[in-house]
Amino acid sequence: MLLQQGDKAPQFKLPNQNGDIVSLKDFKGKKVVLYFYPKDNTSTCTVQACNIRDNYSALTDKGIIVLGVSPDGVNSHKKFEGKHELPFILLADEQHKLVQAYGVWAEKSLYGRKYMGVLRTTFLINEKGKIDHIIEKVKSKEHTDQILKLWQLG
Repeated sequence: MLLQQGDKAPQFKLPNQNGDIVSLKDFKGKKVVLYFYPKDNTSTCTVQACNIRDNYSALTDKGIIVLGVSPDGVNSHKKFEGKHELPFILLADEQHKLVQAYGVWAEKSLYGRKYMGVLRTTFLINEKGKIDHIIEKVKSKEHTDQILKLWQLG
């Protein structure tokens, strides 16, 4: 079940694109954008990541940490980061623990075929570790604007 606004953000420890373990606790006292996306190097996921990359300073200037999460592994994330010069952390959730904890692992349908996958969803987590906002209708080309508007920083 998808988490709700006001819920405490579930903690995690996952490897990033460099194989270093990252925890939500590492960012206590900071605003965190935790964005879940289906797959590295696919068209919509790339557009979304590049939108964040191109507007990264608009987020970091306001003290915001960006964490991207998909079920892809460390090596896939490293290639994705390098190919598109992504300046933020990508977390490898290969066991689907984090996507399940946040309620974004669900049945999807493509061309009539049903399968389990990641629902493209972004959680805006405040300095106290609570979820301020959830973006379920992510506009990949305008994602940074969506984030800044919800936090009334844009």
